[in-house]
Amino acid sequence: MNKIVNSSWTPDDSAELYGVRDWGVGYYDVSDKGLLTVSTGDPDSPVTAPLLNIVQDIRERGLDAPVLIRFEDILEQQIGRLNIAFKTAIDSAGYNGQYRGVFPIKVNQQCHVIEEIATVGAQYGHGLEAGSKPELIIALAHLESPDAHIICNGYKDQEFIDLGLQATKMGYSCFFVIETPSELPILLERSRALNIKPLIGVRVKLASVVGGHWNATSGDRSIFGLSIAQLIEMIDTLREEAMLDCLQLLHYHLGSQIPNIRDIRSGVVEACQVYMELLREGADMQFLDLGGGLAVDYDGSKTNHIHSKNYTVDEYCADIIDVVMSTLDPEGIEHPTIITESGRATIAYSSVLIFNVLDVASSAPGAIPDSIPEDEHPLLHSMKETLNNLCEKNMQECYNDAVFYRDEVRDIFKRGQIGLRSRSLAENLFLLVMNNILALSETAARPLQEIDILREQLSDIYYGNFSLFQSLPDVWAIDQIFPIAPIHRLDERPTREAIIADITCDCDGKIDRFTNMHETKKTIGLHPLKDDEDYFIGVFLVGAYQETLGDLHNLFGDPNVVSVRLHTDGSYEFADEIEGDSISDVLSYVEYQPQQLRERFRKIAERSVRQGQITASERQTIMKAFSASMQGYTYYEKD
Repeated sequence: MNKIVNSSWTPDDSAELYGVRDWGVGYYDVSDKGLLTVSTGDPDSPVTAPLLNIVQDIRERGLDAPVLIRFEDILEQQIGRLNIAFKTAIDSAGYNGQYRGVFPIKVNQQCHVIEEIATVGAQYGHGLEAGSKPELIIALAHLESPDAHIICNGYKDQEFIDLGLQATKMGYSCFFVIETPSELPILLERSRALNIKPLIGVRVKLASVVGGHWNATSGDRSIFGLSIAQLIEMIDTLREEAMLDCLQLLHYHLGSQIPNIRDIRSGVVEACQVYMELLREGADMQFLDLGGGLAVDYDGSKTNHIHSKNYTVDEYCADIIDVVMSTLDPEGIEHPTIITESGRATIAYSSVLIFNVLDVASSAPGAIPDSIPEDEHPLLHSMKETLNNLCEKNMQECYNDAVFYRDEVRDIFKRGQIGLRSRSLAENLFLLVMNNILALSETAARPLQEIDILREQLSDIYYGNFSLFQSLPDVWAIDQIFPIAPIHRLDERPTREAIIADITCDCDGKIDRFTNMHETKKTIGLHPLKDDEDYFIGVFLVGAYQETLGDLHNLFGDPNVVSVRLHTDGSYEFADEIEGDSISDVLSYVEYQPQQLRERFRKIAERSVRQGQITASERQTIMKAFSASMQGYTYYEKD
């Protein structure tokens, strides 16, 4: 049968199977009661709470799964970790400059997130990166620390520039990063018109190329940034305009998830050379912006795999400081303020998507009689004989025979030579042979050659109450891997191999790639469902981009969102609760007017009354149900 073979099972086994202590980096663990826990605070005396308890308390407050849980404490700690790590590296190396982080708003634009980052980041002078006019407005309305910077990236029109210039006049440290040659004339013209001296940065295309999923922003073919030739033209223009002193910041971005620390060091070396040349040209350089790149170890392998990283935050900070100093010091150049735009690593750990499993499509065979009726087709008798003769020594032969017989049965069915019941019996016989072969192969000295294919083909399908396209779009779009694990029953053996499907009507709405340290698996070990008991699964490290990029496929809207804060006594509070989209909400997003829909349906119902299909009182009941549905959750709701 399709089972994970293990003679005994402990919570520690579950922690190892799902890699919780590898990708969880101290925030997530498995308790001795088999519950997946979240921990915050001092690592020596952490505050811990079981996720299952939190989910149950959320339900008691009327918010059902799926639910996105944001842990404010984790976001606060991640901001602190980055800033403290840079301060430690700066103090240890004797670096004479400062560090100033900025959070790219595009990574998670939700109001509660930005408010938390601005509040917690104020003590570190942690700023925001804006790539559009709406994001600039968000930044201006939330940053109050005089030490925090606003980095304006992306295309900038006159309105964008005017707003940023006025902010500069008000005292904001608002940098306009020139990404295309066409932006500079607009900035210069508006600066003259408003008589406001701008803070200018420039994004350059470095020759350095990095590995990983998001490396299209590195190298000569990056879609943003100036080439070296264009950079020289910009310098000459600024000199002609007597504004070269406004150029103070050099910016580059190699990718948002750089798994290899060597690539990071290589980029910093090249950027430092450009920085020094800008100083020699007469620019008043003071800031070196390394962009994003600080990676998240999604699979816990601590390698240069695309879903991992082979360095810690401390190593990242220390290496950057070391490279800058070793490059600039021999030339006697003053140390710049280091800026990084770490978004993914800042926010990813703080959010968890929790959903319940609605149903399972099992690969287990149906009922099979002890003997095959004599009048059945010979192929079915051959299949039963294969089943009876199966053993470890001949399992490869039996596998080949069973596949042949199965294919032949399907062929003669298409020709009308056997009926539906015979076809069903043949399919069940085949599944039983395959499940028995899989069980034998798991412990055999020489496993079946096709073991991986067989394990995948015999996996169950667990139907989760969520939309992949709404809550985990990167899984579908770019094959992103997120850690996934049940949040309870971790003191039990997970005896089923499975893939996870969502509830959209789309064959792409599935998860069939899972973390497994140095490789990815096509199935995940899960537990059989129990009657009258929900089975909850968590998808972790989803704070970056997933909320922002989600769409309305099948008109499944935003899930319920709850922000949680843990207290030192082990209790927790729900700092914020946001109800997920109602059906009425998502219909309005695609230009339907709910009141008009009600009126159209009312007319159809009234016509049914006139035609005698329903009574007037039945029409009233139907209309109430229609109106109630409009206010309901877009996801599956139990009565």
